[in-house]
Amino acid sequence: MRPDAKAEGPRQSMSWLHTWASLILGWLLYAIFLTGTLSFFQNEITVWMKPELHQSVPQASQIQQTQVALNYLQQNHPNAGSWSILLPDARQNTTQLTIREQGEDPRSRRGGKRITIDSATGEVLEARDTRGGGFLYRFHFELYGMPRLWTRWLVGIATLFMLVAIISGVITHKKIFKDFFTFRSGKGQRSWLDAHNATAVFALPFHIMITFSGLLLLMFMLMPWGVEQIYENRGQFLQEQSRALTQGSSKENGKGNNNAAGSAQNGAERQQPPEAQAAPLADLSPMLVNAQLEWKNNPIGSITIIAPNTDQAKVELRALYGESVAHRNVYPSLQYDGVTGKNISDEHAGLKNPSIPMGIYNVFTSLHEAQGAATALRWLLFLSGIVGTMMVATGLILWCVKRAPQQQKQGYKSFGYRTVEVLNVAAIIGLPIACAAYFYANRFISVNLENRLEWEIRCFFIVWLLTLVYALLRIHRQAWLELLALAAAAFALLPIINFMTGGQALWNSIAHGQWMIASVDLAMWVFAVLFAYSFYKVKKHKGLPVKKARAPKTAAKEADA
Repeated sequence: MRPDAKAEGPRQSMSWLHTWASLILGWLLYAIFLTGTLSFFQNEITVWMKPELHQSVPQASQIQQTQVALNYLQQNHPNAGSWSILLPDARQNTTQLTIREQGEDPRSRRGGKRITIDSATGEVLEARDTRGGGFLYRFHFELYGMPRLWTRWLVGIATLFMLVAIISGVITHKKIFKDFFTFRSGKGQRSWLDAHNATAVFALPFHIMITFSGLLLLMFMLMPWGVEQIYENRGQFLQEQSRALTQGSSKENGKGNNNAAGSAQNGAERQQPPEAQAAPLADLSPMLVNAQLEWKNNPIGSITIIAPNTDQAKVELRALYGESVAHRNVYPSLQYDGVTGKNISDEHAGLKNPSIPMGIYNVFTSLHEAQGAATALRWLLFLSGIVGTMMVATGLILWCVKRAPQQQKQGYKSFGYRTVEVLNVAAIIGLPIACAAYFYANRFISVNLENRLEWEIRCFFIVWLLTLVYALLRIHRQAWLELLALAAAAFALLPIINFMTGGQALWNSIAHGQWMIASVDLAMWVFAVLFAYSFYKVKKHKGLPVKKARAPKTAAKEADA
């Protein structure tokens, strides 16, 4: 607390808290916000960064897509233990197959042989080695190159500071909602404050939701004691919750752990099932039609075929979107006999509503990750994230603008002020340039280079470091102008570089309805325009004259006398 806090009112104390809570970890928060915002479209970024996959243009019918996948599997892996087919959707233009051998768990997320095929022709596609949008997603909450536990704690503390800054900011600005409708251009500090207020209020519900949900996602690490008293780890806790959601409401399904243990013992005592015999796989088309009729606007997301081409074959269909945001990781599914095609789903298995705390957790965390979000909601979250990033950026710049007259008056820049100036440039404009460098490295690093995905990431950090050095060596205004011009040019050229290095040209991706590729190209040009406009505004700005210090009232009275 400030030494003179007792002499101040609560609003002034909150103003001090808001300023320093925002500044201390402001640059980290900016990086978290920017990379987190881009992560809303991490799938699209990953597809864009794999130009070898751009040729796949899925057929309109999921039945046709499935048949293409089955033709490949029957020809190349007819004796596999299980097949998993991930169908293309609005965020993925290829069909992804997972083939597991006999004895492997068909529902495991790990293991198996993974193959990507053209959704229309069945041709196997080999993509370059890259982490794509996954790197930005992991950097958003784990940073990079440091122990995961430390970085998650650091991000958790920064998120907590963000929540403090939001609450204290609302309390500090008593006219914050009124000022939202007021923007005074060309007024120096007043203009930056107006911009900061506008971006804060415009997406205030999003800022609160994204910050609070971020803390919820880290809750098991920040406050693990309650869960550890009952469960061995967080994974077991989530598995238990997921199992509880999918249990039926009948008494038979809710008899408790004793019956579950008894069932497991009885199952172990049962005889091993007879060896599977060869049998033709049933036609999947009626199953797909039945699922589409039952799920209506929720398309089929994946198909798992256990023991294909045997008399023990089973077909499991899973919907693309979950039941609701309150039921995290619970998706509608149907099961069929793989030989007869008969629906063998459990008709008595109901969906149990989660407890209120668990429902709140599911809603907030699903929104934070945009899990199963429709395209319109995903774009709304993305735009809100851009506004949040601008809110942090304008706050960091406002700190310098507010203190600039005093620095000019004293005739030199203090070490602390200059440090904030340099870090502002390196964070606010340096990080987007580093992201652009990451995309350029993806296209210009040889596909045959060993550890090429690591070199993509290294290019990201090398360029980011260079922007810091550049901001340190150049005059502050020139550093802003030159790096803004570089950012505008870099993002403007990326869509051109895309099709020149084997990617789908923008006009073709639009014509084929490949919006997962086209949206990235278009977003690059939007960013280029924003950086170019920012360059124009900085170039036009001439600065404000330093105001002379007012004479004390007592001195003024003596002068009049």
